[in-house]
Amino acid sequence: MTGIPMIDLFAGCGGMTQGFVEEGFDPLLAVEWDRAAAATYAANFGEDHVIAGDIADVPTKEIPRARVIIGGPPCQGFSNLGLKDITDPRNQLWREYLRFVSAANPEVFVIENVDRFSKSPEFQMLLSEQDHGTLKDYDLTHAVLNAADYGVAQRRKRTIVIGSRIGRIEMPAPTHAQRPAEGSALKPWRTLRDVIGHLPAKPASTELPTGADRKRDFNGETMPGPFTELDLHIKRNPRDESLERYSFVPPGGGRFDLPYKLQSRCWQDKPTGTTDVMGRGRWDAPSVTIRTEFYKPEKGQYLHPQWEPAPVQNHGYEGAVKGDPDRSVDRVITHYEASLIQDFPKDFKWVGTKIQIARQIGNAVPSGLARAIARQIRPFLDGRVPPA
Repeated sequence: MTGIPMIDLFAGCGGMTQGFVEEGFDPLLAVEWDRAAAATYAANFGEDHVIAGDIADVPTKEIPRARVIIGGPPCQGFSNLGLKDITDPRNQLWREYLRFVSAANPEVFVIENVDRFSKSPEFQMLLSEQDHGTLKDYDLTHAVLNAADYGVAQRRKRTIVIGSRIGRIEMPAPTHAQRPAEGSALKPWRTLRDVIGHLPAKPASTELPTGADRKRDFNGETMPGPFTELDLHIKRNPRDESLERYSFVPPGGGRFDLPYKLQSRCWQDKPTGTTDVMGRGRWDAPSVTIRTEFYKPEKGQYLHPQWEPAPVQNHGYEGAVKGDPDRSVDRVITHYEASLIQDFPKDFKWVGTKIQIARQIGNAVPSGLARAIARQIRPFLDGRVPPA
């Protein structure tokens, strides 16, 4: 081991680890209960330090010492998409995180969660641990960061908590902005064109590759994979009615751009809200948050950004503008496109079925955001920043 030893809890497929590894950190333990996600993690960072199981089952005496702990306890109870149930047992898993902090005694730890976590009762309980509990020796900083401000082509807001016992560590300063002021050192937000504009508009397949070389054994279980790059550039086979709907949605638009007759009954009965449903991205802007079902346009603004209006509007739906079928791409983004929007390296290896991999992508921490945090804390661990 040549880098800074760290532990990744609730590691998922390794989005956070990816960013830290790029900044010179070495994972010595990763814990992830989702076996497909753990297999993807192992395919990229090694299998010998991965525990594919419940974090609560890891004996305290087997937790190694580490200089850093990172991780994002499950957030469904806090998510805007969930029931916001503070009694959800998944919301208590941050206590397992604290058990590891107590046992491993890291110099720095990082917790990542959804933006709503910062307003939850559980978050206040976490902060109270600084006064008289496990975190009494740590100086805590916290903020809601937008991944787009750190070079990720995605508007994804996350609560970040940094705990340090080697000096107060502030959040990393943004490197990008939506509209940088004149003379500013900030770069413009990265856009969908920057990260997926080079990919084929028409994917060749609807399925992941198969064959003997596309099977991976992990913890005694055989799983599909690994897959990488264009293996994941797969399309769906939507119904004709769905394709007709897609054709009316311009960049930045959504269900309100559809002719009334093409709207589903639930949309017709709901004239307000859910504005990004059946939405189309924009070439000149970052993506909205990539969720676990990004392959379903009814889940958000996930239609491919390429669209141009037809020169003649003779489609029979008065008042609606239809796209030119020769100059528009009427499909949802692919798994590969979603992974690049999440800032994974193009050669990242994925293990699992289509649905499992989509869940891994949507649940991940964008590696660019993790990289910015890792770069911020590295000088404190190297002794380049003296304690206050």
